[in-house]
Amino acid sequence: MAQPDIPEGAAEGALGLDMVLVDAARGPLRRLVPPAGTALRFGAALARQPGTLVRRTGELARELGRITVGRSELAPGRKDKRFADPAWTGNPLLRRAMQTHLATARTTWELIEDADLGWQDDERIRFTATNLVDALAPSNVPVVNPLGWKALIDTGGTNVVQGLRRMVTDLATPPRVPSMVEPDAFAVGEDLAVTPGVVVFRTDVFELIRYRPTTDTVREVPLLMVPPTINKYYIADLAPGRSIVEHYVAAGQQVFMISWRNPDERHAEWGLDTYGQALLDAMDAVEQASGSERVALQAFCSGGIITAMVLAHLAATGRQDRVVAASFAVTVLDWSRAGTVSALMDEESVRAATERSRQKGYLDGAQLAEVFAWLRPNDLIWNYWVNNYLQGKPPPNFDILFWNADTTRMTAGLHRDFIDVALGNSLTEPGAATMLGSPVDLSAVTVDSYVTAGIADHLCPWQACYRSTQLLGGRSRFILSTNGHIASLVNPPGNPKSTFQVADETPPDPDEWLAAARTEKGSWWPDFTAWLGERCGEEIPSPTELGGGLEVLGEAPGTYVFDR
Repeated sequence: MAQPDIPEGAAEGALGLDMVLVDAARGPLRRLVPPAGTALRFGAALARQPGTLVRRTGELARELGRITVGRSELAPGRKDKRFADPAWTGNPLLRRAMQTHLATARTTWELIEDADLGWQDDERIRFTATNLVDALAPSNVPVVNPLGWKALIDTGGTNVVQGLRRMVTDLATPPRVPSMVEPDAFAVGEDLAVTPGVVVFRTDVFELIRYRPTTDTVREVPLLMVPPTINKYYIADLAPGRSIVEHYVAAGQQVFMISWRNPDERHAEWGLDTYGQALLDAMDAVEQASGSERVALQAFCSGGIITAMVLAHLAATGRQDRVVAASFAVTVLDWSRAGTVSALMDEESVRAATERSRQKGYLDGAQLAEVFAWLRPNDLIWNYWVNNYLQGKPPPNFDILFWNADTTRMTAGLHRDFIDVALGNSLTEPGAATMLGSPVDLSAVTVDSYVTAGIADHLCPWQACYRSTQLLGGRSRFILSTNGHIASLVNPPGNPKSTFQVADETPPDPDEWLAAARTEKGSWWPDFTAWLGERCGEEIPSPTELGGGLEVLGEAPGTYVFDR
């Protein structure tokens, strides 16, 4: 299925919904206010440099003077699409409005650099400044943006009616941000999640899908995929040609998929142990259906946290030989410096988030969608503000953004447990966390691992993902995609722009790894299937009965994926 172009960065904010460790209980305006301590430290840092403050203010005043007389050479960056319309440079008033905004923004970033704050305070101040500066851009003002005026002329004013209608609809229900995709743009089971397969196992927590082989032979050891615990599993099974599952099946791999249930208040107590046991139950079912005594695992995002802890449990109980290999995609196990999301965690936000989910019994994915939209406001808020409301246009249809809007809930218990793991950074210290009664020691996990990250990922910085290679005890292969968070996953072969970096060793310092890494053209998918094939045994005839020792319960994509 052909995909339209979407604003650069829009898809990169999509997968962050599993990173539920910031406050989804407070309103967005509260989130824009940094903690008092951070604000005081920022002000104190600038107060200690009065000369710097005077110099920056003077530079801004001189630039504003050049703008006023029409001599400023300030221009937006090549990737800044807000001011792409020729009117922003051709109209003297619009050009001055644009340049004034750019000058003010530049001074803001310079002052933040001058303050030289610690990483957490720096991330918090940048988060606040980004939202305020981006919100004040003249491109967001209806009577200023030339695209709105052109739409008014072209449509005879119907853009105003359509825009207001869309705004009212969006604000009526969470996440209360402009829609990134029409709700009927795709149909699960018809356009997305269409790789043929059957449901072979079901519990209260998950369904297990087995995909139908398309090759005469398959690898003996099956792959079990563990998706994130917020959003539906079909990030790994998007439209044909863009489906990870489809690619793996075509490469001769037996593939099973966990499809998590969308929980509600009845399931409030489901925590990490519940989901860890579910993964073990899924492994049992895979072994029964396939006849194999071993499995390979591939986990995404928060699914990777659960998988790593289960592997530690298996190591502690002497059953690690059930797993031949494990893959962790955009997964953070060491939260010491895990980017903006980690920096936004403070006592107040954690208390509010856990109390809200405790009262309701779950954390709503729609509320989290709002949080993460404000992490990339130009891409995820203001771009659609202009398109949907000022121009009155529908957003373009894109499968990733449809999946992103198809949110699920997270149980209060799992939310609480994830926060405990992140705040205590407990996976980095043997025995600081437990899984099913076993102390978690990731160094005892000695199976080979395949770790992927995106160099442009703002939610899971690649250096944070890289640290998993040092925590896990086995031999790791680390892959760094040139893409960001979501594009590092949905990265099908055939894209001439795609590359990834890989090195033969994984030293402790990620910068040392990067210096030694070589660049490979194309997608990492074929690299992974080759790596996996070396660990999944001999080729055997493809099974004709997908249920094996289990009853077939229905066709893929199953029933849980449709839960609202």
